[in-house]
Amino acid sequence: MPISAEERDIISRILDQNDQDLTHMLPEVMDNPVNKYTDPDQLKQEIDILFRNFPIVIAHNSELAAVGDFLTHDDTGVPLLVTRADDGDVKAFLNVCRHRGARVEDEPCGHARRFTCPYHSWTYGLDGNLRGMPQPVGFDTVDRSDHGLVELPAFERFGLIWVVPSPQDEPIDVDAWLAPMEEQLEGLDLGSHVVFRKWALHKNMSWRLALEGFQESYHFCSAHRDTACSNYLDNQSLFLNYEPHVRHSVPLPQVLELRDQPEDQWEYRPNFMTQNYLFPANFVQVMTDHVYVHTIFPTGPGTCAFHCMMLIPEAPANEKVERYWEKNHDVVRVVFDEDFTIGEGIQKGFEAGANDHFVFGKFECGLHFGQKAIDDALAGRIVV
Repeated sequence: MPISAEERDIISRILDQNDQDLTHMLPEVMDNPVNKYTDPDQLKQEIDILFRNFPIVIAHNSELAAVGDFLTHDDTGVPLLVTRADDGDVKAFLNVCRHRGARVEDEPCGHARRFTCPYHSWTYGLDGNLRGMPQPVGFDTVDRSDHGLVELPAFERFGLIWVVPSPQDEPIDVDAWLAPMEEQLEGLDLGSHVVFRKWALHKNMSWRLALEGFQESYHFCSAHRDTACSNYLDNQSLFLNYEPHVRHSVPLPQVLELRDQPEDQWEYRPNFMTQNYLFPANFVQVMTDHVYVHTIFPTGPGTCAFHCMMLIPEAPANEKVERYWEKNHDVVRVVFDEDFTIGEGIQKGFEAGANDHFVFGKFECGLHFGQKAIDDALAGRIVV
């Protein structure tokens, strides 16, 4: 993939930082109140605003490859039914019957031409329209056109399926929303990738704690001493703040070899892990030869769900390739376990009352940027 001007600048800045024995830093330390992680009212506001009114990654496009493919999703706190409609577009609906409110589809995924509520057999098409009901004489005054499944904004961009989990009064310009990240997301060609592994974890920790593990690399050589530490330059991350999205570039040691190469021969991806924060709780984590897509959901005070997809360029051609990707998957699962064990310990520590605030260091730039974006969105200063 050709290197962009932005990526060339990142490499130059990393080399300059290393030459001067510096790292990317902001002017001030930031105090972040602990009640943001523990207050039920704060969490309710976060769910009502961040997880109802902003695009959330739900799936890879291959999971809805054909007309009639569907999936259900519940960890936003809203029951979702997402389909590939007859016109080829992705549609999302509340997975709630318009008769008496039962769940229309219980299967996690599958293929169907219609969806029939198990309670009274009201039936809906792939477009969400009400197609039929038993004994319609009892509902002769009901306008079927007003009783389709409640539709939600849904988009297919950069090989990913995004849903805004509540009806919106105004159209959402998802292209404008993602525009700051378009160049690099488009360049990944995720739509041609395949899902190698997909999993979900439910953890006893604030969703914010899970989020913050991707927003700095200061912890790598402590929390990941025997796993990730040696793979990266220690605490040498560089952050580009697109307010509210953030590009977090973590350099591999071999990036220093570029000092001896002409700039027109530089390559970005073989020399970095990039953790792209797509507000409010999505990450596209780009490794040298594969990609992880993470989404974090609050599920209650002090609990969260972590969804991850491992995307690879093509299906494994043989057992050797399968083992290679499986090894990568196993390593990242260990790294996540290391993070989440610490996160759950932090959550328990809240009860001790040792801290009334956390301290974000000057080089933990992603924490600063992410926290400001959350605060701005909760105050209405950031909207889609």
